[in-house]
Amino acid sequence: MRNLGNINLPISLVSLLLVSVGILVIYSSSKELALQQLIFTGIGIVFFFLVSQIELESLRNLIKPLYIFILIVLVAVLILGIETRGALRWIPLGIFNIQPSEFAKPILILMLAKFWSEHSPNWLNILKSLLWFAPSFVLVFKQPDLGSALTLIAIWLGILLVTHISIRKILILAAIFIFVIPTSWSFLHDYQRERILSFLAPESDPLGKGYNLIQSTIAVGSGELFGRGLGRGTQSRLQFLPEFRTDFIFASIAEEMGFVGSLLILSLYLFLLFYFLRVAQRVNNSFSLLVVMGVVSMFLFQVFVNIGMNVGLLPITGITLPLISYGGSSIVATFLLLGMVASCARKR
Repeated sequence: MRNLGNINLPISLVSLLLVSVGILVIYSSSKELALQQLIFTGIGIVFFFLVSQIELESLRNLIKPLYIFILIVLVAVLILGIETRGALRWIPLGIFNIQPSEFAKPILILMLAKFWSEHSPNWLNILKSLLWFAPSFVLVFKQPDLGSALTLIAIWLGILLVTHISIRKILILAAIFIFVIPTSWSFLHDYQRERILSFLAPESDPLGKGYNLIQSTIAVGSGELFGRGLGRGTQSRLQFLPEFRTDFIFASIAEEMGFVGSLLILSLYLFLLFYFLRVAQRVNNSFSLLVVMGVVSMFLFQVFVNIGMNVGLLPITGITLPLISYGGSSIVATFLLLGMVASCARKR
């Protein structure tokens, strides 16, 4: 009973509300998938509770071995992974598949938090942090999983900006980043380039390259104020809206629950992010601060990009909506991240 008193209620309640919305929307289209999501949610909650009770500082000696382990698993994906739609992202483990790129996110946050809590942000250390970051990024990008790869970049940048780095270094890095963006075009796969081009002019090929974006914006707009009702969304139920349980689940929610439901989702995410920032202000060591801000960077990036592409403001990149999109690895890894923040909040 004493351990139950240590549960972080703000994170627990808000995350369960978000998960419940996701499971409810999934259930309205598939009871079997909703049950699977519920099982993985239960596993995630167990990990959340266990991690929230651990002193993250006591895991410092395990962080590098964990990072090396996840790199080995990411290599194994390219060798043993099952191919789905031209991508190698999942390792089959009997009754379920695991997506290692999702677990690379919390481990990278711990790795970078450990590194920057022990080093100052000079140019040599920035280069060293890139050397730690690069293997996981390259292996995830190679799968290919552009969404997760971009999320890893957001984590690296988010943590770096909290290390008291000078404005001058930030401007130089921004200039380098602006220069690298055009050169990265040649490294993208054909379908990834098509997604960007379709975002710029979706109406040029409404039944091909621009189909996903057009159907998503139609779904969002058709929900109006209160939505069509659960299970009554024509875009998703009639299979016009692709991936309506994963990448485009927000469009499905907007269609069935309307502007009010969408606003509720945004409000819950904002509450979580503000609570994370409040925890970051109160922690008493740099390692915990960097861990929390790494989680903030990941959440902020994924929520912003996922909702942005659902409403037609950003190109489609295949990024899930945390705690809501269908996916066992995603839900468990997200609860791990929440447990890390809860641990830092407990030891403030």
